[in-house]
Amino acid sequence: MIRWGILGASKFAREHMGPAIHAARGAELSALATASPDKAAGFRDFCPGLRLHDSYEALLADSRIDAVYVPLPNHLHVEWTLKALKAGKHVLCEKPMTLRAPEFDQLIAERDRAGRLAAEAFMIVHHPQWAWVRAQIARGVIGRLAHISGRFSFDNRDGSNIRNRAETGGGALRDIGVYVMGAARFVTGEEPTEVGGRIRRENGIDTFADISARFTDCTYNAYVSIRMHPAQEMVFHGDGGLIRVTTPFNANVFGEARVELHRPGLEVTTKRWPAANHYITQVEAFGQSAETGADYPCPLEFSRGTQAMMDAVFAKAAAI
Repeated sequence: MIRWGILGASKFAREHMGPAIHAARGAELSALATASPDKAAGFRDFCPGLRLHDSYEALLADSRIDAVYVPLPNHLHVEWTLKALKAGKHVLCEKPMTLRAPEFDQLIAERDRAGRLAAEAFMIVHHPQWAWVRAQIARGVIGRLAHISGRFSFDNRDGSNIRNRAETGGGALRDIGVYVMGAARFVTGEEPTEVGGRIRRENGIDTFADISARFTDCTYNAYVSIRMHPAQEMVFHGDGGLIRVTTPFNANVFGEARVELHRPGLEVTTKRWPAANHYITQVEAFGQSAETGADYPCPLEFSRGTQAMMDAVFAKAAAI
């Protein structure tokens, strides 16, 4: 049994990851660190026995905690991941885990020194729809993969929200760009080349990014925005078929997990996963790897590659 603590009473932790830890096999949600006890009420609704700590340091010093989930603002991820590893805890940290790819190097070094598991919470790789997509493309079901396209957007104009603040590592690419880029890397198993794009900025953050790249045998294009109507989709287009992932990133929130396989003759086959919860399967996979040493599906080295792609977009994108 992995005993978990959460650093900070964020809305996402309360609504998604806290319940997932509580529901996952082999996991026990044991403690929460928050300086505002009233924020713990929503957690205790589903986990009445939750212990409270009034500081992050106090939770890390708790010998009854084996693993820590970090849902803090982006600019705090590296600091508290390192502190948790130094305290002997396994760490699952929200994305983006760093603001620049080289910062992963110190996380990898500390992970190896501590002998603990540390990973970015890139939950989609734990969803069965993505395992299915990767397997179909590897088998050549759609022929030669020629092009990948993606989109992810929502409309958030709240100036006080951390996603809209440069000092907390906000912006569209850091908040949701990891999904459209990480999904393509996960499915292809490749690193992109010729990365570029266009960025629209507002008050020091990117609110829209149009990303272009090339993988070994295919082209890639995607866009993300935090100023557009909600939308999400990933399409893998081959010379013998097409795979369309209709709810690729937050299944059962935006919509049902559904994948369409388009084949010659206008044949369309649809697969659905209405009951799958990738937050729960992420916690279970993390616990298994932490306990047994088994390979984790999304190691820090993989997440570093996505951040390197994001860094390249920032470096090369033209302003619009």
